[in-house]
Amino acid sequence: MKAAIYTRYGPPEVVQIEDVEKPVPNDNGVLIKVRAASVNPYDWHFMRGLPYLIRLMAGFRKPKVTRLGADVSGQVEAVGKNVSQFKPGDEVFGACSGPFSGAFAEYACTPESALVLKPANVTFEQAASVPIAALTALQALRDKAKTQWGHKVLVNGAAGGVGTFGVQIAKSFGAEVTAVCSARNIEMVRSIGADRVIDYTQQDFTKSAQRYDIILDNVGNHSLSACRRVLNPKGILVTAGGQAGSWMLLAIARALTALVLSSFSSRKLLGVLVKLNQVDLTVMGELIATGKVTPVIDKRYKLTEISDAIRFVETGHARGKVVITWE
Repeated sequence: MKAAIYTRYGPPEVVQIEDVEKPVPNDNGVLIKVRAASVNPYDWHFMRGLPYLIRLMAGFRKPKVTRLGADVSGQVEAVGKNVSQFKPGDEVFGACSGPFSGAFAEYACTPESALVLKPANVTFEQAASVPIAALTALQALRDKAKTQWGHKVLVNGAAGGVGTFGVQIAKSFGAEVTAVCSARNIEMVRSIGADRVIDYTQQDFTKSAQRYDIILDNVGNHSLSACRRVLNPKGILVTAGGQAGSWMLLAIARALTALVLSSFSSRKLLGVLVKLNQVDLTVMGELIATGKVTPVIDKRYKLTEISDAIRFVETGHARGKVVITWE
């Protein structure tokens, strides 16, 4: 079978399409015939081995696992002897994990616990766009921020993968949503439900008189103090992205600052690290199936174009998700 392989850290050119042996699921695993996958910043960070702390688990000099791609959708090809939830032919989506699991391939293996059934009216492309981005937004807004009806929510970086899901998930909770993006994305974020849109090239939301109950920050381009100023009393800032630096020093410093500032204020500054699970994958599948959320897909690439897809995502200018498709 064909699969995207990288054997050293570096730019997108290190990712090559090679013929490899078709994987076999273990006792608790599922073999998927991949129909679609999506690219995340996660992929280019591992491709480059940056921040360097990634190499502590991925391999210091070269990657231990040579496959890339987490978000996946497709049809079950085979199952391990302990698998009870799925059978061959089932249409599923979820996340890949393990040494032979990369979603950028014709077939991929992953544990049963990382998959759910795909709703019939949700496309493979839509389903593949969900796992990392949508669950990050869901867990940030539902679990960290406790978003409720009538809350004023600002989504910074509203046009990206997490941002487009964040706008729609907040609206599904009954929130009033302000989206921050560039001028070229204004109409798109309005079309997915934003009540108000701020062009960040023309206006700095941290200097506005408007106050928010919740800020979902996917960019990290403002100081925590500046963001805190536009939170209501008991408001919550949830950080889901931003600059980390080569050694993650920027991210660590920001996390420590958030801890200190939260200790002396009723306004809370929190981070979110996505936890992939079947319950939340099912929740997102239902939101899409019922039309409350529509994945925004910017570009589609073939498997042979995976280097170009990762390069585009690395620019940080993708609208919504970038999908690898076999159609």
